[in-house]
Amino acid sequence: LADDLGYNELGCYGQEKIQTPNLDALAERGMRFTDHYSGHAVCAPSRCVLMTGLHTGHSYVRENSPWASGQNPHGEGQEPLPADTVTLARLLQGRGYTTSCIGKWGLGGPETTGAPENQGFDHFFGYLCQREAHNYFPTHLWRNETRVDLEGNEGGKQLLGKHYAPDLINNEVLEFIDKNHQQPFFLYYATIIPHVSLQVPENDPGLAEY
Repeated sequence: LADDLGYNELGCYGQEKIQTPNLDALAERGMRFTDHYSGHAVCAPSRCVLMTGLHTGHSYVRENSPWASGQNPHGEGQEPLPADTVTLARLLQGRGYTTSCIGKWGLGGPETTGAPENQGFDHFFGYLCQREAHNYFPTHLWRNETRVDLEGNEGGKQLLGKHYAPDLINNEVLEFIDKNHQQPFFLYYATIIPHVSLQVPENDPGLAEY
């Protein structure tokens, strides 16, 4: 799940200005979806639709609600999914799959009923809170219930830092696949790219083009 990636922003769908060679190669070897719509216009409810299979007339999360960040001791996170929510991860977990969400969650902050470990995921790494995910150099991420502080990242409007979250998330994805590829697994890879902020490390080779 690519955050804010539009249909016409990939070369395999006709884009000519933005270069997306790796995704184009995946499309060439796999399949393209040519008639598909997001479950909602904004972040949290669209993720709720994806995880529950319910359209927004029936799904619990229907907006990007900011109030929930004050409802847990860590002061972050959106309105949490209720404890009895039937999620895709919970169904697959019950069928013997090892389940993982890596990237951005947005359906419940730490120590809430909506946290990934309470919604069918054996493993989580990334951003629990959508607002925190507006910075690619965050002060911290989460691994299950444990806060992972990223020393050298100042957060806020700081444009650069020591730890680039998309790289940490990608490494976690590869480690999970390496560890679990010989057994049934479900990986929900919710990358924060290309959503704001549009930050890249100073040594990124792509910057040389500019």
